[in-house]
Amino acid sequence: MLAPSGDQFEIAAGGYRAVVTESGAALRELSYAGRPLVDGFGPEERSWGGRGQLLVPWPNRLGEGRFEFGGRSLSLPLTDHETRNATHGLVRWAAWSLEEHTPHSVSLTYRLMARSGWPWTLDLHVVHDLSADGLTVTMTATNMSGEPAPYAAGAHPYLCVGDGPVDGLELTLPAATSLITDERLRPVGSAPVEGGELDFRVSRPLRSTVLDTAFTDLERDEWGRATTTLRDPRTGEGVSLWVDPAWTHLQLYTADDAGPSARRSLAVEPMTAPPDALRSGTDLVVLAPAGSPGDEHSGSWGIRAVD
Repeated sequence: MLAPSGDQFEIAAGGYRAVVTESGAALRELSYAGRPLVDGFGPEERSWGGRGQLLVPWPNRLGEGRFEFGGRSLSLPLTDHETRNATHGLVRWAAWSLEEHTPHSVSLTYRLMARSGWPWTLDLHVVHDLSADGLTVTMTATNMSGEPAPYAAGAHPYLCVGDGPVDGLELTLPAATSLITDERLRPVGSAPVEGGELDFRVSRPLRSTVLDTAFTDLERDEWGRATTTLRDPRTGEGVSLWVDPAWTHLQLYTADDAGPSARRSLAVEPMTAPPDALRSGTDLVVLAPAGSPGDEHSGSWGIRAVD
């Protein structure tokens, strides 16, 4: 019998262990020394709540499923009818093909074919690699079409420290600006976080803060990485997610609307553009026609344990 998420690709190195699935190239499990670092899903389940999925060719929400590009008006199917949004791209449930599987890494590919509302073909490639430094995920898209193509990417891991809730955990989030959204969770503006409820640039407990919020203006280290950390102040144990310069936004989600799993973990979602980027054009990548300079985009993010 095949698991709901398809073939399972287990990798391990440096005390880390991960499982990536055929369905959506999703990160189903990640642990360090037996301690879970992500709140994933079981082998008998399919991904739910976006757990571990890759969000391509747009992350988060696309209002009304409609956008304009290259002089054309395009419409994609709505996947959230309550808010009238098309959410999280077109590859969440696709069957990705195995390119290479070693003891410590797995490489998967998927060709996103042109279709109604999306008239471009993209070759997608993702590598999950484990080392003593933790997990590194490298996502690459190549335009196979003869015309420019819009592109944005995201990922949807839920970070966890213990069994939750996250209220007593300390969050460090190196972001100076948060996005303001309307009742349909579409960006309508931005605001500095300084001194407010959403200012986690200095580590402090989450407590009752409710998050389904995109952040930007990320503070980066000398290598261009921005690192978000969730930590238990009682034990010192925690988990960090870093992003390289390709990722301009982070969406944080406490899942308060998720029933029994509410506030059990914290989704920290790397995004190369904000929600609704296909409509607004903010930080949207434009891939050059196939075979031209600029026809490819690549970015890496990763997760590691904190002791």
